[in-house]
Amino acid sequence: MIEVKDLHKGFNGVDVLKGISTSFLAGKTNLIIGQSGSGKTVFLKSLIGLHVPEKGTISFDGRINTAFSEQEKMQWRQEIGMVFQGSALFDSQTVEENVMFPLKMFTKKKPSEMLDRVNTVLKRVNLENSNKKLPAELSGGMQKRVAIARAIVMNPKYLFCDEPNSGLDPQTAIVIDNLIQEITEEFKITTVINTHDMNSVIEIGEKIVFLNKGVKAWEGTNKDIFSTDNEAVVSFVYSSNLLKKVRDVYLNETK
Repeated sequence: MIEVKDLHKGFNGVDVLKGISTSFLAGKTNLIIGQSGSGKTVFLKSLIGLHVPEKGTISFDGRINTAFSEQEKMQWRQEIGMVFQGSALFDSQTVEENVMFPLKMFTKKKPSEMLDRVNTVLKRVNLENSNKKLPAELSGGMQKRVAIARAIVMNPKYLFCDEPNSGLDPQTAIVIDNLIQEITEEFKITTVINTHDMNSVIEIGEKIVFLNKGVKAWEGTNKDIFSTDNEAVVSFVYSSNLLKKVRDVYLNETK
């Protein structure tokens, strides 16, 4: 579980995050949404320690990250998996080498043990026998699955995903959403996803935090979001006619 209390962060005298408090539960897909400039990227970077808040705390299963010693900080970093927006694979390295990279950096496992673990996670993301391929030989969806395999190879407690569906076609995006949700439930990971994909919100948003101008303007589930009367949420989520129709159908069925 990740718990955020009264989080403030600004740059050059301008407040970006203005007292955000929320929590993200293990085994759930927790989504952060909001318009450009809402603060969601700064929020995600604060969660993973790239930004230090001016005020407030972020605790990981009761441990406040800003109070970590250097040794505790190193251990905490090994508990985190990250899926970057552009996958961030090493172009000159094979799939196997990309996924093995965290194991080489943070563990003292034998080469055979590392390979066994790599093969396990590649099988989990349905990429068996892709070990020797280079990223350029893979589709966008396959690259994203390699990124997910690399993110979970260390058995993380916490998984962070920054726009995981960016650049993917709708069908592939659904596959990635389902894979992230399955892995989250299977391994009881605390997963936090920064996204603008409304399909992700509707399909896998077990906990949704909506930011508006640096403030937590709403939070709830993908079911709650259908019935909310929060004008900012409705305007943002149901900007397309298709989603408006989906919402209307849901509301009519629940009357």
